[in-house]
Amino acid sequence: MLTADRFTGFFKALDACPWNAATGRASKRHVGVRRGVATPLYTPEERRRRDATPWTLVQGVLAPVQFLVFLVSLGLVLNYLATGDGYVAATISIIAKTAILYLIMVTGSIWEKVVFGRWLFAPAFFWEDVFSMLVLALHTAYLLVLVLGIGDGRGQMMLALAAYAAYIVNAAQFLLKLRAARREETGWRGGNAGQMT
Repeated sequence: MLTADRFTGFFKALDACPWNAATGRASKRHVGVRRGVATPLYTPEERRRRDATPWTLVQGVLAPVQFLVFLVSLGLVLNYLATGDGYVAATISIIAKTAILYLIMVTGSIWEKVVFGRWLFAPAFFWEDVFSMLVLALHTAYLLVLVLGIGDGRGQMMLALAAYAAYIVNAAQFLLKLRAARREETGWRGGNAGQMT
């Protein structure tokens, strides 16, 4: 039975929007910059869970694998668009790229649940997850167009290129976040070293 409390609890579980502070619903963390001080990406407990879970290694392996498959596929797609040859190879490569994307999305969601307690849209990765949904939608649209036989090969490849363009933006988001996490980790270790001396 749906009660008002359950309904409200459901939406609170989904609500990770970083604009809470502007709407008067500020959470204790991840509200951006508070009084000139940047909010840390991970709490000490989240950092401990991140380092302890094997899903961190899974993500670390799948991300470069996906990027390599993307590079090969991009070359095949561009070759097809330039020459009209190699449709089958390009199509297989896009399907492979999409399969790896699905795998990294599922395992990434598990990682997010373990580290942050949410399957998706944890405040620390809110915008990365939002854009990941667009990437996933475009890749899925390509599969639907392919299976349903909509359009010609050129149109299908152009849709794949749109999906790849979104993927590049999303990958850049995650690389910037990884860089920020490493900077934060260096500062955190330096701070701990300073406290011990």
